[in-house]
Amino acid sequence: MKKTILITGSTDGIGFATAKSLLAQGHKVLLHGRSAGKLDSAKAHLSDPNVETYQADLSRLEDVYSLAAQIAQNHTTLDVIINNAGVYMVPVAISEDNLDVRYMVNTIAPYLLTQQLLPLLTSQSRVVNLSSAAQAPVMATELSMPSKLADGMVYAKSKLALTMWSRHMADTLGAEGPVIVAVNPKSFLGSKMVKEAYGVSGGNLQDGADILIRAALSDEFSNASGLYFDNDIGQFSDPHPDALNAQKNAEISQAIERILAEKRVA
Repeated sequence: MKKTILITGSTDGIGFATAKSLLAQGHKVLLHGRSAGKLDSAKAHLSDPNVETYQADLSRLEDVYSLAAQIAQNHTTLDVIINNAGVYMVPVAISEDNLDVRYMVNTIAPYLLTQQLLPLLTSQSRVVNLSSAAQAPVMATELSMPSKLADGMVYAKSKLALTMWSRHMADTLGAEGPVIVAVNPKSFLGSKMVKEAYGVSGGNLQDGADILIRAALSDEFSNASGLYFDNDIGQFSDPHPDALNAQKNAEISQAIERILAEKRVA
């Protein structure tokens, strides 16, 4: 059955590889990118009528709201959201909304986008959130302010926070909501982010794309809501212990809600 699938950050890297494979299977792909030029280039390269493109800078709250509104205007239902977009090193760490760009893109934007698109999702839909093997304890208050910590530490904190809200949202929505699963696609894949952060070429991007497609479509993930899949070991696994603490997960989600309430775009 043909699915409609949104992939954020899909003009290159794992997102692009995932889009290419899903299109080959006949699905409709909503391609998202920050740069209009890269979106146009990716669409031309894919050369498939089942591609739609959406431009948004996920470091800006206004753009996230706008992206959700554009998708809702064009679609009444959505089968899958793959929250793939992420950053590690950024030229400017403070966003227009006075938030840390890394927390905004990696943690807050996927939460807000998923929340805004919930009316388009059913209990058969899925939300696949790209987590990481890098997970570090994070206090809820850290999400609301620029961080002076090293890029690697902020990245690990942002990915744990993403994993924590994934579990909380899954538990809150229950069986009526979509499957919400956090996935480590595999460490040190050959993405632009890995090359910039670690100076290594990295592994085969298709390994990451394949697990995202399994998470999005396979029966294996049909009852995986709230779980974490670690593709480094090829199975469901426990994330950082903090993500197994319901109270801490709720605190992270509540912190994001407070940020959104305080900075609500008119």
